[in-house]
Order: sequence, then C-alpha cells, then structure tokens
Amino acid sequence: MRVLGVDPGLTRCGVGVVDGAPGRPLRMIGVGVIRTPADAEIAQRLVLVERGVEEWLDAHRPDAVAVERVFSQHNVRTVMGTAQASAVAMLCAARRGLPVALHTPSEVKAAVTGSGRADKAQIGAMVTRLLRLAEPPRPADAADALALAICHLWRAPAQDRLRRAHAAARPRPASTPPEGSTPS
Repeated sequence: MRVLGVDPGLTRCGVGVVDGAPGRPLRMIGVGVIRTPADAEIAQRLVLVERGVEEWLDAHRPDAVAVERVFSQHNVRTVMGTAQASAVAMLCAARRGLPVALHTPSEVKAAVTGSGRADKAQIGAMVTRLLRLAEPPRPADAADALALAICHLWRAPAQDRLRRAHAAARPRPASTPPEGSTPS
C-alpha cells in the first residue's frame, strides 16, 4: 500500500509518501514541503497548498491519504490555518475517491516511537531508522508527514478489521411487511 502523509500547515505543509505493509520493510518514495508566502492572502495560500497536494497526488498515485487531525492549540489563528490546510488536503483526496484517515499527533508519535509524548527529534530519529535513511528529513514538517504515512500503514489494517467487526455485530432492523399486506 502507498500512503501520502500530510502534516498540514499554511506556511509549511509537510508531505511524504511511503510504501509498505505491516510486517514488511517500509520504503520512502518521496518527501517534501509545500511552502506558501506568509504575506499572501489566506485564499491564495490555500490555492498554493491545493496545487502542491494535487502535484504530489499526480506524481505518486497513493492508495490512501493520512492527515494529521487538528487539535486545539493555544493560538487560534494557528489552529485555523492548520485546519484550513487540512481540509484542502482532504478535499484533494476525496475528489479522487481516495480514502482519507485522520490521526492525532499522539497516535502518530505512539505508532512510530512507542511513546505518545515523543518530541520532534525522537520522531525524526525513528522515521530515519524505519525508512533506512542516511539522515532525518528536514524540516520537521517533512519528517512528521512520513510519520503520518507510517502510522497509517501500520494502523489501517487493524482499524479496518475493527470497523468490519463492529458493523457485523450491529443488530439489524427487523423487516417490516410491505405496506398494504397483512401479516399471516
């Protein structure tokens, strides 16, 4: 499976593509950052993020897109920009019919490092080790995007099995006779 990880942001939107499956070696396909000028209008910056994500989708043809779930931060302006960039990435994937998964920062940290409280350096070090890279991807947004893709590759099969089991365990509504018929 090939996953595009997106670490959303208006100034720097990290993107990374990883091929792999649980129990198999992971392979980095590409990593980068979509940048927008801080002095541009928000609408223009969102267009630039959209173009960048579309270029990554065209170039790498992922099977799924993993986006960091936006959580409440102290700076409302920052969280708004992050949420807007996140929505753009989800929209680009949805247009193509690609499944989109949202992962919280602590889920990603726990999946990649074993600790939901890992810092940026620990994430970078583990991404480097897991993908057998010569050095950690820079900036941290790029490493975070790869970590999102890795998290999704490892978590998606289990989440899918749980979702199917939950759906199968749901009680089915009793069938009702068609209107106008009489029960026997």
